[in-house]
Amino acid sequence: MIHATLHQFKVFEATARHGSFTRAAEELYLTQPTVSMQVKQLTKSIGLPLFEQVGKRLYLTDAGRELFTTCKEIFHQLEQLEMTVADLKGMKQGKLRLAVITTAKYFLPRLLGPFCQKYPGVDISLIVTNHERVIDRLANNQDDLYVMSQLPSNLDIKAHPFLDNPLVVIAHRDHPLAGQKDIPLTRLCEETFIMREPGSGTRRAFQKLLDEHDLDVKVRLELGSNEAIKQAIAGGLGISVLSRHTLTPEGSNSELTMLDVQGFPIQRQWYAVHLAGKQLSVVANTFFEYLQVAAPELVEKGTVTIA
Repeated sequence: MIHATLHQFKVFEATARHGSFTRAAEELYLTQPTVSMQVKQLTKSIGLPLFEQVGKRLYLTDAGRELFTTCKEIFHQLEQLEMTVADLKGMKQGKLRLAVITTAKYFLPRLLGPFCQKYPGVDISLIVTNHERVIDRLANNQDDLYVMSQLPSNLDIKAHPFLDNPLVVIAHRDHPLAGQKDIPLTRLCEETFIMREPGSGTRRAFQKLLDEHDLDVKVRLELGSNEAIKQAIAGGLGISVLSRHTLTPEGSNSELTMLDVQGFPIQRQWYAVHLAGKQLSVVANTFFEYLQVAAPELVEKGTVTIA
């Protein structure tokens, strides 16, 4: 092991992650024979096979899995050291990994822009995906922070609210209910709905409200994105319940409008989440502190509209 180099560990980690010499070479801008040679030399230093090949796919051996875990820990510690040293020098540098649910894309870029201008030395990796995928990434501790509205009940987490996330009823601006005040929830049940897929946080919150009043609604379409739902509403296919954030300030003259319905808005929160016990990096902690201040300021300026 004393003869193993950090470069060899880096090449091995990329190969193990991709399960391919070729893809690791592409990521590291090396030739495939160079990657193979580096892994071969590391294998010799370890004294045990690190991979077994089945067809064109590489699979980790027991020794390979142990080394892969160790490599990730080494690189994480080195990354933490780099950020800590930069902080001691009075700079904020390093990598910030964020994973957020799809609705957060309507406001998070407005928060990231000023942050990047304030800390130009920070590189940001932003994953925008559905709720279930974000939870999977959280469970596997793949990122620094996660932004979501519906918190998981099966994970030991710390969740810090930083912004309101009201759910509202959205319809076409020419809908018969548009402009009416204090619409009864029972009247809403006469309408046809377009909803997010089962399991989405928005749908669960709306269903909870219906269950409390022993009501049900007719769902004509189930769609996997807020944009698709908005287009369906604009096409006259029905009404829906969405986050207020999906109606961006630029969309004030759009074909969509909010209905004034009893029980709405359903008040929820946006949370910055991480696993309990996780030690946030200097950069992640800086961004977390920034969120607490910047998000309310954007609301005050009207850049992000929540009411």
